[in-house]
Order: sequence, then structure tokens, then C-alpha cells
Amino acid sequence: MKSFELYEPTTIEEAVGILTKLGPKAKVLAGGSDLVTGIMKDWVQGTGMPLPDALVDLGTIPALRGIKVDQNGATIGAFATLTEIVESEDLKRSFSLLTQAAHSVASTLIRNYGTLGGNINQRPRCWFFRGKDFDCLKKGGDTCFSVTGDNRYHAIIGGEGCYIVHPSDTATSLLALNAQAKIAGPDGERMIPFDDYFIGPGEDILRENVLQPDELLVEVFIPTPAAGTRQAWTKLKNRQVYDFAVVSVAAAFTAKDDVWEDGRIVLGGVAPVPYRAAVIENRLKGKNIRDRVRQAAAGIRTVVRPMSMNAYKVDVTQKLLERTILEALG
Repeated sequence: MKSFELYEPTTIEEAVGILTKLGPKAKVLAGGSDLVTGIMKDWVQGTGMPLPDALVDLGTIPALRGIKVDQNGATIGAFATLTEIVESEDLKRSFSLLTQAAHSVASTLIRNYGTLGGNINQRPRCWFFRGKDFDCLKKGGDTCFSVTGDNRYHAIIGGEGCYIVHPSDTATSLLALNAQAKIAGPDGERMIPFDDYFIGPGEDILRENVLQPDELLVEVFIPTPAAGTRQAWTKLKNRQVYDFAVVSVAAAFTAKDDVWEDGRIVLGGVAPVPYRAAVIENRLKGKNIRDRVRQAAAGIRTVVRPMSMNAYKVDVTQKLLERTILEALG
């Protein structure tokens, strides 16, 4: 692994100052399960993706820790571990979608040191992107090797020349819960809805989110769901533990007498960003869910564009949509 300098700030302002001074070749370090034991250990780099010369450790900043739940919602520090989220009784009561998604991440050991911020901001999954011998588009090269290569786990929605899939289970659930991210930078702090947080390859092939090199994710805020909100999470993976989603579905909605009132359906494992399935939501709005769920789930076929080896994901996604919505409805 390439050597690096390690900085240990004790405040958010100090961390931002270090990032501003060092520039793009400095990266923030949370639990390190992706950046250190993945990207850096495996020498994942390219012409548009140099390995960092310095890491700024966020674990030494007390302000980034903690979980607070009140009548307005939940505020979760970016350095809160996934285990802390899973075990929070306050989160389980009103935000069970997030605790279920966090519990489905990797293994118990990784959840013990993996953080919410790290899980949200981890780099995408693609074995060409992760392979050191492929200078792909995502790393600044001129070829997407998945187009003619093994693309069985790649995107079926919104590839736009690069067919990565976003790996974060917590991000998928947070988008369904209408969450917001607090970001700190040299100009102060700003709140960004998760609807606007992620960046697809069609907008900028080298980035996955709105964070600038001198910014960091401070905390996540989830507004208290409307009374009676139904929540459910489903994740299909190849192995029972320590694996990423082939397809995942996060559902959070309100219904009266089984009639859809309002809500969100978000998919993971199928697109370069967590994908809000508005086509499904629109087909259910004002309709009896039990009567229309199968027809609504089939609507996903109107937006997919599978590749040579991953058309099976279309069928899987449709079935998981139907199953998850009915599970949430109870």
C-alpha cells in the first residue's frame, strides 16, 4: 500500500482547514474499510483518480459522533458506527428502515467500525473500476470495460456510458426517508437533501456526490415520519453475509385503508446512484395498493436498459418491489 501522511484534527473547522490546505490529494478517513483496506490496499488508481498523499482522520473529532432523536427527527453524526445505528432503540422506533438497512451491511465486525458517513460516501462497485489493470472511464481513462465485458452485476438504469452501481445500503434507505446531509466546508455549513446529494456519471464521471475536496459530511438529519408511515427493507445478495446488494428496495409510505397517500420507493444495486423509483410511486398514488402493486411494480420495465448479462435484474427488481411494498403494508 502506498505510504501517506496522517492528520488527526480535533474539530470540524481544523479538518476543513487541513483539507483546504492540502487540496484534492488529501482524503478524509472514517472507518477505513473501503478507502484503506479497499482502494489504497488494492492500488485502485487512474489518470483521473490519484491515490491520496494524506488522510485526515475523522475519528478524533468528538462532534462527528452521536445519535439524537427528538420530536423533529433524528440527527446522526457522520462518525456514528453502523452498529450504534443498529442498536439504537430510538432509531428502531421511528426509523426502522435505516436500522434494517444498516444491519444488512457486511458483517458484524465491519459494522463495529464502519461509519454512516463512510458507508454513504464509499466508492462504487465495479470489478473493472476496482481492478488495478483497467484504466476505465471512471478512473479517467477512455473505455468502459463493462460494455463488452462481464456486466452481470452492473447498472440497468442510468448508466450513461459508465455502468457502476452505488453500493450504500444506508444511502438507499436515507433517500427513502427524505433525509438531509449537513456538509462543512471553508464557507461554513450547508444542508443538502439526499435527493440532490449524489452525482451520476452523466453529470461528472469522476464523482459520486456533491462533496468538494475541501468539504466533509458532518451529520445526517431524518425528519420524523408522518404518523402511520409504513417502512420495509429488502436486500438480495449472493452471500448471506459480507456482500453488496444485487438489488435492494427501500419503501416508506403512508396509506389509508390500503390506499397509497404519499411516500418513496428507492432502489439500490441497479443504478450509479440510489434510484428513486418515481414511476412506481406515481402508479400507486391514490390507488389501492393490494390491487395495483403488481401492475405498479411492472412499471420498472419502462425505465430499465439492461446490458448483455444482467437482464435477470429486471425480473428480480420487479418481484422485490412487489414483495417489499406488501411487506410494508402488512
